[in-house]
Amino acid sequence: MKINILDNQTIDKIAAGEVVERPASVVKELVENAIDSGADAVTVEIKDGGTTLIRVTDNGCGIEKSQIRNAFLRHATSKITSAEDLTDLVSLGFRGEALASIAAVSMVEVISKVKEDLTGIRYVIEGGIEKDLEEIGAPEGTTILVRNLFYNTPPRRKFLKQPQTEGSYVADLMEHLALSHPQISFHFIANNQNKFHTPGNGDLKEIIYRIYGKDIVRELQEIHVQRDGFSIDGFLGKPIINRSNRNYELFYINGRYIKNNLISKAVEDGYREYLMQHKFPFCILHFNIDTKLIDVNVHPTKMEVRIADGQKFYEMIQEIIYESLHQREMIPEVTFAPEKTSPVSKMPAAPEPFETRRIAAALPVETVKEPVHYQSKPEQLDLFDNVLLSPKAREHFEIIGQLFETYWLISYQDKLLIIDQHAAHEKVKYERFIKHFQTHDIVSQNLNPPVIITLNGREKECLLQNKDHFESLGFVLEEFGGSDYALSGVPLDLYGYRETEFFYDILDELIQETVSGTPENIRMKIASLACKAAVKGNSRMSVQEAEVLIDELLTLDNPYNCPHGRPTIISMSKTELEKKFKRIVT
Repeated sequence: MKINILDNQTIDKIAAGEVVERPASVVKELVENAIDSGADAVTVEIKDGGTTLIRVTDNGCGIEKSQIRNAFLRHATSKITSAEDLTDLVSLGFRGEALASIAAVSMVEVISKVKEDLTGIRYVIEGGIEKDLEEIGAPEGTTILVRNLFYNTPPRRKFLKQPQTEGSYVADLMEHLALSHPQISFHFIANNQNKFHTPGNGDLKEIIYRIYGKDIVRELQEIHVQRDGFSIDGFLGKPIINRSNRNYELFYINGRYIKNNLISKAVEDGYREYLMQHKFPFCILHFNIDTKLIDVNVHPTKMEVRIADGQKFYEMIQEIIYESLHQREMIPEVTFAPEKTSPVSKMPAAPEPFETRRIAAALPVETVKEPVHYQSKPEQLDLFDNVLLSPKAREHFEIIGQLFETYWLISYQDKLLIIDQHAAHEKVKYERFIKHFQTHDIVSQNLNPPVIITLNGREKECLLQNKDHFESLGFVLEEFGGSDYALSGVPLDLYGYRETEFFYDILDELIQETVSGTPENIRMKIASLACKAAVKGNSRMSVQEAEVLIDELLTLDNPYNCPHGRPTIISMSKTELEKKFKRIVT
């Protein structure tokens, strides 16, 4: 067998496969370099999804003339000098392969100037081969044009998706970058159309408004927390704007957009009481973590990080999210119709990067949404401002009656409150059971005759691992031969609730997710699953029973959502009703 030594061009093309997967990969590397150069304004323009043209312009420090060739050498970087620097790394790019990899599979032109020089430099490199180098007049900063991506590697090009799809990946990336650096003005143009332009004034909420709109901004709760070794800043979406996937869980560590299962799990568990199963929160969170506690060099894209002492970090994040949500009264206020849109106005002027005015001159006039006014009254009330579910407010509740044998209508001041009796009853039973668990006051109810359950291999293994915890909660289990077990006792609070079915439900959830931590945490998890699976109240109520239920609901720490995340109560304002009956015309 003959061993071949590959030439540099082939090596560069192979290396490019790790860095340049699609146009979005190119944009990511170039914009991160622009950010690291100290730019406070970056313009990105693409055509045909970035396959024919990518232009990234910044007003950063620029590249010195004598260094322009070095910038395109493999493992050439200004960010680190030795392996020790990786520990304290704070820049976004550092491997030194980006420009070399991009140039290996495209036609690249660079125009750059540093502040100290009178003239700039223009450098052209195609397929890794230098084509031109000359001095030219240019403003301070750098413009990089990437044309005809994968023109010399047709097999790679054919695996790209349609230009519209590739463009959507770039748009998604640009949104993440804008949200990660509110202090930088980002201008994104696709096929000669302005997609968005952020002001670069450091206001994260303003950027969220420009990207996601006023309906999202209206339902955000700000969070600022500092603990030993890290801090969290950003916004938590109120439960009313939940999603069916994790695409709107956006996490940033030290300014870098990342995906991290540990953080996702911690945030979702913090939201657990407020969201239904298979629903996920909207949140944008910036983590500032000591670089010695994280490792960002675990994946070529650096979108994944490893966090030291993950279990402790998970518990802190879960607790922070839960406490932040718990400090607000989460009663959704429903409306009949969307509000009228406000007239548009121009966005405040932002720093203009090189060539932006020239590009804009050839484009249609941009119409930008009106900046949001944050003083408008939120739809979910602050705990310390006219709380609806409080003993003081309860004195003025007037029960109107029951609707559809399910909902109780209550008049309170200028509000119509609607309570879902089933959701409220579930929550009361759930909280009662958890309280008994925490005070070690759980009593078992014997099942006579016992219920025989048959377990498969995974279920049996899960039960054996957690059998002591089940028994401490009031479940009585005995081997019945083979794969069968006799369930002869359940917690008294859960007696009569589909004993066999809810027991299987608990095992199913325990098998699907790894439950770790202290024995107390494990027992708490099982208690939570048990009550969620069991409590399915579905009975008619008299006015007197409704009164008792409401009184007990008010004693709970979180009376706003049932164990499955559904709201127990919603409100409707008198104003909204009067709008519908045309008593108020807007």
